[in-house]
Amino acid sequence: MKLKNSGLMLIIALGFALTACGPVVEQESITVVGSTALQPLVEAAGEQYGAENAGKFINVQGGGSGTGLSQIAADAVDIGNSDIFAEEKEGIDVSKLVDHRVAVVGITPIVTPGTGVTDISLEELNKIFRGEITNWSELGGKDLTITVLNRASGSGTRATFEQWVLEEGQKSIITQEQESSGTVRQIVASTPGTISYVGFSYVNEDVVAFSIDGVEPTVENVKTGDWVIWSYEHMYTNGEPTGLTKDFLEYILSDEVQSTLIEAVGYIPTSQMEVERDIEGNRIPVE
Repeated sequence: MKLKNSGLMLIIALGFALTACGPVVEQESITVVGSTALQPLVEAAGEQYGAENAGKFINVQGGGSGTGLSQIAADAVDIGNSDIFAEEKEGIDVSKLVDHRVAVVGITPIVTPGTGVTDISLEELNKIFRGEITNWSELGGKDLTITVLNRASGSGTRATFEQWVLEEGQKSIITQEQESSGTVRQIVASTPGTISYVGFSYVNEDVVAFSIDGVEPTVENVKTGDWVIWSYEHMYTNGEPTGLTKDFLEYILSDEVQSTLIEAVGYIPTSQMEVERDIEGNRIPVE
């Protein structure tokens, strides 16, 4: 009898202890997959959102725009991130997808430091990626072989870059491809003579970002349209979002995040753009 009473007292004591610690916080999470160009922003927003909302977790993964669009079309994730419009991705049903444009990203060619070149024309950039220019000395730089590094074929960053650098019907030379913008930067930084391209948020002191025809890759030049290699950052849902998915999207589109976090990590709020584009890349009036 004594043992039974001791057990009962222990249960009561534990109950008081749990009550003293406060109510149990319900755990909830969503999964966001896709564009690595958009990944740094969503990761930063997810961490900030989680810090402000106990028990809410935003799991962010890369994989590229193609993966994000395929996964959200299959209703396998909560949000699919993409640098391109869903209609540009072949083989998926876009009828149920809802587009949430959360930002704009500038994309810039990057090279290993020490090539001797910092500015090239759009035509020269075209010739590099088609294999017609193969040495930096042809552009006034060092006698150093040019190594082209591409993103994978499903990458929205690659699709945007090729849309503005290559002409219709042209294709980039067959070369090494990488799935991740972070890996691209790492390889460019450590392999002399290498050229590739990344979103502005990936540019650091380890690589050199080219200017094109004298126009520097800056946020201000993207806003005015003087820098042409940019894209909308889309967060797609399968149907209208609900619950935590809806709450997180509203958070990213809130004035708090749009006015501080987005610019802090190298993106541009869509509201600050002085130009707009349709799915074909044509300029449309800003409303």
